Amino acid sequence: MVHQYKLNGYNIVLDSESGSIHTVDDVAYDVIELYQNTPKDDIAAVIAKRHGISAEEVEEIIQDIEELKKDRKLFTKDIFSGQADLFKERQSVVKAICLHVAHGCNMTCGYCFAGDGEYHGPQALMSYEVGKRALDWLIENSGTRRNLEVDFFGGEPLLNFDVVKKLVAYGRQQEKEHNKNFRFTLTTNGVLLDDEVIDFANKEMSNVVISLDGRKDINDNMRKTRGGKGTYDMILPAFKKLAESRNQQDYYMRGTYTHYNTDFTNDILHMADLGFKELSIEPVVAPDDAPYALKESDMPKLLSEYERLACEILDRKREGKGRNFNFYHYMIDLTGGPCIVKRISGCGVGTEYVAVTPSGDLYPCHQFVGDEKFLLGNIYDGITNDSVCHQFKSCNIYSHEECADCFAKLYCSGGCAANAYHTTGSITGVYDMGCRLHKKRIECAIMLKVAEMSENL
Repeated sequence: MVHQYKLNGYNIVLDSESGSIHTVDDVAYDVIELYQNTPKDDIAAVIAKRHGISAEEVEEIIQDIEELKKDRKLFTKDIFSGQADLFKERQSVVKAICLHVAHGCNMTCGYCFAGDGEYHGPQALMSYEVGKRALDWLIENSGTRRNLEVDFFGGEPLLNFDVVKKLVAYGRQQEKEHNKNFRFTLTTNGVLLDDEVIDFANKEMSNVVISLDGRKDINDNMRKTRGGKGTYDMILPAFKKLAESRNQQDYYMRGTYTHYNTDFTNDILHMADLGFKELSIEPVVAPDDAPYALKESDMPKLLSEYERLACEILDRKREGKGRNFNFYHYMIDLTGGPCIVKRISGCGVGTEYVAVTPSGDLYPCHQFVGDEKFLLGNIYDGITNDSVCHQFKSCNIYSHEECADCFAKLYCSGGCAANAYHTTGSITGVYDMGCRLHKKRIECAIMLKVAEMSENL
């Protein structure tokens, strides 16, 4: 399908099936809009009158469109829909695990999906023996894949830092023996982030994810210690030290916005002005009756904020002077990007990626942990609940009826299965609000790339 939109002075035409992106003038934009459903003579008459040009000039534009169509760069047909069954029958290997080294947390974030990091169960720390077995299981089930990913997660993983260090050492030993390469990630709230952790992370962690929601009042409203104290002043110095020590690379500052800060661009810019270069902020997913939940009435503001953020990023790129930063959701590769299998099937939840609890149970991802309906098995017996695996293998853009005519389907791969389940009750459902926000992010990301290429930024 063809998707057209105007943003920040650019007329953008996206051929979603081929991935081709065109920037056009107002005349061509209007011709493309009429092309499929209007006779050519009528197009020529309408456009000639609307823009004050000759019918012959319109005919030339139509010819250009037909050449692009012939070259599969415009009005391209979907050639993969008939092969949807092949994706769920493919043999998959495990490439990544989310290692829950701690079910427990030293914070009580108001929106925490994991119930204060405890996943609605007892507090628990993963033992070294369980962690070792988890890494062994990953290696055993990774096939010929060399690069493997392990995210130390919680709760708060630094509550179990000694085990994290031992598991990294074990992993480094095993990767040599099995011709594997571990890419370790640490996700932390920062309360226990000190010089020892920073030094270790810089040596061993390919990426570090740190949590801050933006402005002090916004952050402290939702992200509090067990004693009810805001965490902004407590964590910010260590976060700055970490980011600088990693040369402002290979980390992400990850925030969450809620109904309380629908002006979230101000939070992103606040973090950027503090010197952070790798930024992300995501919409909260919450029960409708939660006071911090996003409301339908918030949508116009949220959509405009994404546009405002994109324009601000572009202005800063133009300005230079070191004020530029990266926003995770606007990082898009228009010339390469994921292969078509990944574009159709998504992140690999429940098939290529699983979460491991402190006791060694396996779940499709961290957002399903504790829901016994989605228990896959354990690190000792392997995956024993094949029916759940099959559900996730069947979860692709063609299992979402709502995705059929969506321009963004090959960019979002059907969206997050966990968000779909928690809002609709089905992993193949569509979280409508999240979907609309994501489509806006895609539009903004494409506009930024178009601008960068057009202006050599």
